[in-house]
Amino acid sequence: MQFKTLGHSGIQVPEICLGTMTFGEQNTQDEGFSQLDYALDRGLNFWDTAEMYPVPPKPETQGSTEAVIGNWLASRGGRDKIILASKIAGPSQGGSQIRNGQTRFIASDIESALDGNLKRLQTDYIDVYQLHWPQRPVNFFGKLGYDNAEAFNEREVTDLAETLTALSNEVKKGRIRHIGLSNETPWGTLKFLHLAEQLGLEKVVSVQNPYSLLNRTYEIGMSEIAKYEGVGLLAYSPLAFGYLTGKFRNGARPENARVTLYSRFSRYSNPESEWAVEQYAQLAEKHNLTLTQLALAFIKQQFFVTSTIIGATSLNQLKENIDAFEINLSQDVLQGIQAIHQKQPNPAP
Repeated sequence: MQFKTLGHSGIQVPEICLGTMTFGEQNTQDEGFSQLDYALDRGLNFWDTAEMYPVPPKPETQGSTEAVIGNWLASRGGRDKIILASKIAGPSQGGSQIRNGQTRFIASDIESALDGNLKRLQTDYIDVYQLHWPQRPVNFFGKLGYDNAEAFNEREVTDLAETLTALSNEVKKGRIRHIGLSNETPWGTLKFLHLAEQLGLEKVVSVQNPYSLLNRTYEIGMSEIAKYEGVGLLAYSPLAFGYLTGKFRNGARPENARVTLYSRFSRYSNPESEWAVEQYAQLAEKHNLTLTQLALAFIKQQFFVTSTIIGATSLNQLKENIDAFEINLSQDVLQGIQAIHQKQPNPAP
């Protein structure tokens, strides 16, 4: 297991982060415990969760993922050995069950959300606390383009300085150690960095954005920020909800797969994505690799990636995903990936 420094934090994190958003929905608590135990045995002591989880968000399950992790910590102990990341939900997307769907990144909402995070996780601090998505209209979650004239009340957007001040105060209290962003843009990331320097506040240490063979938009703008500003990527959806495992090839829909169970996960099912998946699958086969190995090894080899967030619904999947990080892709394979990308770039942004 390779380790990298998480931004300016000084924390060494493994190149793999365990994603947990299935705990409490597709995975029971016992299954979640098994994944956490196995991950720790393999050196994965970096775990990511959120107040919104599990996904898809529902009032009756909201917070269950954090509760599973909290119960594991209460049962196993060793909190000081775990690097724990969680998030505060932004407005609307998390559902009306979280602060009536009207979260603002103001001090009172941040404090309230963090109270809940800590209670469910049964800990008194979170290592990396992230804004799950911006509290302003941006092109996240598959949205293309940017229309600043859309119906949106700009008065509802909290000034970023106010948000960063509130988060920095929580760092001073010791309730969070470091600040991270998620689903953020180059402008937003640089603005937070500028405000930290200008006002003497905490610097963000990471950005958790989607990145995969089907969505390499992070390379445009954000990768340069990683290089020069030291804010690394925590890459989520590296297997594109399972499409980059090959299990959905030729229209297959395996039982209990997220795409099979939940209609909301249609982001990767367009014809362009399916064409690209088939090309990447054939490239992997040509080089005696699995598609999973190709997809995860590619991400691991990008300089701007600090850690790749992998999630699984079974221990076999988790083992396969972790093992894929032992692969190093040759120049021939990388050139093959680039040739496909040039023909069909970013089919599932």
